[in-house]
Amino acid sequence: MRWLSLLLSFSLPLGSFAAKKSSSVDRFAEFHAATQASSPMKLADSSYKKLTSAPRDYSVAVLLTALEPRLGCTLCVEFQPEWDVLARSWAKGDKKGESRLIFGTLDFANGRETFLSLGLQSAPVLLFFQPTTGPHAVTGAEAIRYDFTGPQTAEKVHEWIARHLPDRPHPPVSRPINYIGWAVTIVSILGVSGVIFKAWPWIQPVIQNRQIWAGLSLIGILMFTSGHMFNQIRKVPYVAGDGRGGVTYWASGFQSQFGLETQIVAFMYGVLSFATISLAVKAPRTRDPKIQQLIVIVWGGVLVLMYSFLLSIFKVKNPGYPFKLPPFM
Repeated sequence: MRWLSLLLSFSLPLGSFAAKKSSSVDRFAEFHAATQASSPMKLADSSYKKLTSAPRDYSVAVLLTALEPRLGCTLCVEFQPEWDVLARSWAKGDKKGESRLIFGTLDFANGRETFLSLGLQSAPVLLFFQPTTGPHAVTGAEAIRYDFTGPQTAEKVHEWIARHLPDRPHPPVSRPINYIGWAVTIVSILGVSGVIFKAWPWIQPVIQNRQIWAGLSLIGILMFTSGHMFNQIRKVPYVAGDGRGGVTYWASGFQSQFGLETQIVAFMYGVLSFATISLAVKAPRTRDPKIQQLIVIVWGGVLVLMYSFLLSIFKVKNPGYPFKLPPFM
């Protein structure tokens, strides 16, 4: 009898351990089969507790979201398709369950108790539970929370999950083919090609017109040399106050500028370019000597005045600028 009691005392802990291990294995097999049918799993309070309860020899990625329109969670609605793509791609690429990972989704409508127990005040929340038993077990049983900052894509979340699954398969994200998008693109290309083919006799002279290309090139050159791209990159203000209740149009220093300043400089560059072109092209083609002389004097004067004003602006932006030209000194 004494030997029998000792044997029973040793067998009870072993039986309890085997039951827990078997329970974890059975749970993974059950949930893995469910994800093969539909991934991610749609969870409720009870299934969430069952899925994330310890001990577990598998990992769990659960998205706690709020998709009801009355809740107004824009990020939840925008991220849900990316989450679905990731979960389906993983389930498709890991049919044997070698990665030991289960994807689940718990909506606020089906998991109010879970949201309250976790103290969640906002959504979405992505939690990653690591194994507590088995070869991939970790010491800490706390869930790891994903940081929703920046644009959210399935590939970005896939990279985050893969970092927490070392030495395990990481099935790549496989997006479904957008047949409607392809059809719309093909039809649009055919339609535009047909319009171009029919209108080609009128389009060809415009494309081959040298004056049009010269004008477009000149506009582009003036726009970019005046600092348009600088304004777009730096998001500079249009004007600024001068500290005395007035407005200043010129930013001090050669490394800063205002939006209106760029427009004024572009206008001056345009006048200088037009004056130079007129002197180089228009004046030599004028046959009347008096009119030709008048063109040279007028556009030459415009060139000198505008260039003098431009140098004075450089002087305003940087008092140490050494060059000047009358009449704007």
